[in-house]
Amino acid sequence: MAQVWKRKSQQKFVVEKQPNTIPRCSDETKISDKSKILPHGWIDCQAVGDLIDNYIIPSKLPLGESLHKFIQPSKPYSSRQVIEQQRLLNRELGLVIDLMNKGEESHNNSSLEWKEFGVRYVKIPCNGVPDNKSVNDFVYQVMQFNYKFNYDETQPKKCVLVHSADGYSRTGYMIVHYLIRSHLMTVTEAMQLFHDARPPGIYKKDCIDALYKFYHEAKPEGFVWPLAPEWDKSSCADEGGSSGGVCNQVLTNDDVLGDAIPREQQDLLRQWCYSFLNLIVGANGATKFPGSHPVSLNRENLQYLWQNDYRTTWKADGTRYLMLINSDGCYLIDRKFNFRRVQMRFPLTQENGVFSKYAHNLTLLDGEMVVDTDPETHKQERKYLVFDVMAINSVSVIEQPFGERWKMLEEQVIGPRNLESQCISQSTNPCYRYELEPFRVEIKKFWLLSEITDCLKEFIPNLLHGSDGLIFQGWNDQYVPSAHEKLLKWKFHETVDFIFELVGTSQTPSLYLFQRGRKKCMYGSSVLFMNGEDPSELSGKIIECSHYEKKVWCFMRVRVDKSTPNDYSVYERVMRSINDKITEEDLLDKIRGIVQ
Repeated sequence: MAQVWKRKSQQKFVVEKQPNTIPRCSDETKISDKSKILPHGWIDCQAVGDLIDNYIIPSKLPLGESLHKFIQPSKPYSSRQVIEQQRLLNRELGLVIDLMNKGEESHNNSSLEWKEFGVRYVKIPCNGVPDNKSVNDFVYQVMQFNYKFNYDETQPKKCVLVHSADGYSRTGYMIVHYLIRSHLMTVTEAMQLFHDARPPGIYKKDCIDALYKFYHEAKPEGFVWPLAPEWDKSSCADEGGSSGGVCNQVLTNDDVLGDAIPREQQDLLRQWCYSFLNLIVGANGATKFPGSHPVSLNRENLQYLWQNDYRTTWKADGTRYLMLINSDGCYLIDRKFNFRRVQMRFPLTQENGVFSKYAHNLTLLDGEMVVDTDPETHKQERKYLVFDVMAINSVSVIEQPFGERWKMLEEQVIGPRNLESQCISQSTNPCYRYELEPFRVEIKKFWLLSEITDCLKEFIPNLLHGSDGLIFQGWNDQYVPSAHEKLLKWKFHETVDFIFELVGTSQTPSLYLFQRGRKKCMYGSSVLFMNGEDPSELSGKIIECSHYEKKVWCFMRVRVDKSTPNDYSVYERVMRSINDKITEEDLLDKIRGIVQ
């Protein structure tokens, strides 16, 4: 008797006995002799499941024709037979995704066999619980296939076959990820769909645990673990998972967050970001980080504070990220314009007192990631401080005044998220757990210029993360990608990002900037290493340096988040600010004159 996982109610899973429709092979000796040739349990495992989402077919491994001599004549399963079986069901196969690990290659059929039938073949090797990069690759491949063949009326409808060795837990894990991201389902709903199409569904505990943990969801009350099918008795209930985290890990601003995504997907998302900002992709698809950059405050541009309505906020000593909120997930965008996926939730605005099941799609934010550290307990918490929005649900808002954008950010993006989080936290059985997300999200506060003393003297000293100055934002300004002449920064200590190199046989320390896209040597400039750093370990890296005296700079840190140094024009602005020597008292005195 096999075990089948069934849902008896909306929230409860039970296990029922059902007759096993797949006969056991009587030639046990033959199976044993071929255990190193055929995947475990392959002979008795059901070949294929029912259609999922009208075009996804879960399957066990179709063996190459050369391996059929090891199988009973009644149980062959090859790529040719897959094609024929699906055609009998009026289905045309267009894509095969192979999830077999490299160590399982001896079981695999040749990709050439699929190509002979005109079927595209994609290999995503994984084992056990697939890693997040492989999941992202799988979801992107299926989404692109679905868009091409099931939404484009000029193309014939086609199906995608997904297989691992047996086509259950590993295959189900990938398909469930896809269903959640493409249809905004819960983990429970998506697993039920896979179970219905291929009972008993996902039955390995480590895969189930990983899914609920990844999407920050709690298992429903009365959840009962599905039992392994008869042909896979080796799967035990306490099978180890790979979802355990690292305890007491020290958080830093240099940590790499999120999971890598396919290059093709990244190129597409870059184009979306450029379109929101009214930018044009350069030759050969060249793009650069499109965020707005403040310029150093000096006595010349200080006049803008008199001429325009400004607000001020603290300049956090963190890491700059844009965030693109998409229907299939959120993407952090670093200074190298690389995208990495993070699992976050941004619900749409509440309507009639009911939370929407739908989330933001193609919303682009600007902010900075910081690490808060409690001085007494030393407990750390990562926080994303959002200070601007450039697009909301695929509509660009960069031409709106900053005051309007900040209001949209508060009311349409951060507000609904905070409200839902508060309501869920009060539930006795929360379905989603915001506290399990990789970081908190907060909207950044802005002060009137008349309140700048409170910001400098009271707020900044009590921050749980570092601050290196102030930002002055024009309340009526549009969002300007790249350097924004009216977006001003005042720093406690002015800094420049150089490329540091040891040059020639004498290993001479040299500093470089960029000028018109080329390296420019800063002849006569030198750098001090005050804490015993080894210069040989820093050669070729981008280093942030504070000004010490004249052409002498003091090393502060390596900028792992940047791929290029500052442009020479940035250096000139910094030097002008340094020469002007706008101290804190000078700044406060000037602003008192403005607000009087």
